[in-house]
Amino acid sequence: MTVDSVIQIKCSCNQYPWGKQGSESLAARICAKTPGWDEDDKGNKTDFKIDENKAYSEMWMGTYPELPSYTIPDGKDLQDVIDENADQLLGQTVAKKFGHTKLPYLPKVLSISKALPLQLHPNKDLSAELHKKDPSNFTDPNHKPEIALALSKFEAFCGFKELQDIEPLMNLDPLKKFLPDVKKPKFDDQMLKHVVNQMLKAEDDVIAETVEGLRKLDTSSFGKDTYIHELIPRLASQYDKTDPGILVALITMNYLVLEAGEGLFIPADGIHAYLSGDIIECMARSNNVLNTGFCPSGDRNSADLFCSVLTFSPHSAEECMLRGEKYEGSSSGKTLVYKPPLSEFDMLVTDLGKGDKETLKAVEGPSILLATKGSATMRAGGKTYDVGEGTTWFVGQGTEIELDSKDGLQMHIAYVE
Repeated sequence: MTVDSVIQIKCSCNQYPWGKQGSESLAARICAKTPGWDEDDKGNKTDFKIDENKAYSEMWMGTYPELPSYTIPDGKDLQDVIDENADQLLGQTVAKKFGHTKLPYLPKVLSISKALPLQLHPNKDLSAELHKKDPSNFTDPNHKPEIALALSKFEAFCGFKELQDIEPLMNLDPLKKFLPDVKKPKFDDQMLKHVVNQMLKAEDDVIAETVEGLRKLDTSSFGKDTYIHELIPRLASQYDKTDPGILVALITMNYLVLEAGEGLFIPADGIHAYLSGDIIECMARSNNVLNTGFCPSGDRNSADLFCSVLTFSPHSAEECMLRGEKYEGSSSGKTLVYKPPLSEFDMLVTDLGKGDKETLKAVEGPSILLATKGSATMRAGGKTYDVGEGTTWFVGQGTEIELDSKDGLQMHIAYVE
């Protein structure tokens, strides 16, 4: 059968404790406008309505089975519609490339009020192994490199600092205990790996004593990293001063403050912890994660396992950044493309003023569109659609998109070719 190449979809929003409260959550507000779906205590699908007593963290878009998207108005699972019309919507090239008809990416809107768990996403080999051994906690065999694009001021810990910046911090009295007994002439990645492992495995009282010792130091003790002194009480209040994530993040990792439009790339096995803000996140199709900090001790994975797969790149804040480039498929020049070094997806961001027009060329793969601000008329596949803030759309491969902005429009588009 043939279906429209443009399908409006309804999405859902989960409720991790680090999310923003009620209507303060952009993820929840967008989900309510989608309009989204929810689930009652009996498992029945209901319309999404914001509960001001709940913290809303992530709105998922796409076909991952944990929070799948459904078509509007008929309420079909989007993956079922794609499977029934794979050649038309997905395209043979993409299906052959990945060996299946599932969307190879998973876009999300995140609203963050406090630090997410200190984490990494295991590579393909380890993901496959963990999925085989423990499929209830590692629900797929895929890797999960990801990008994060800021919609507002966004704080994150991402990758490791340069070694020459970590070494003087490790020589502060409260931290010397985590250094190896036999020191190398030069602080290197192996010493860093040892330090991270020791911090993650330290007893609660050792962590608390170290955090308190750092708090008592003058701000000048931290050199250019003056934020360390400022963030200690904030992180300790969120997860208790016995949480090892405080030490690993503040001492060894890059602390970044991004403004709207700036982005990060997190490779597989890349250490990170988002701290605050609203972002668009997109990742390879996976939900695998290893957590070791900024979470209850019972939720932490093995420190040895975590460190065994940890990569030590990037080694600077700049290396974490993902910059937008001019998109050649844009008629107006008002669309940027963010191209992480992976095959599963790229991301377009279109920013139009009042009355602006934009044509985006057809791509040889499926797209997910989210209007994050404003409104427009969209013409695609021979039909016309009203696009409003919060509306979310699936667009099949080979479909050109024409946008006629009404009062301005910001649109984020995940796609694969």
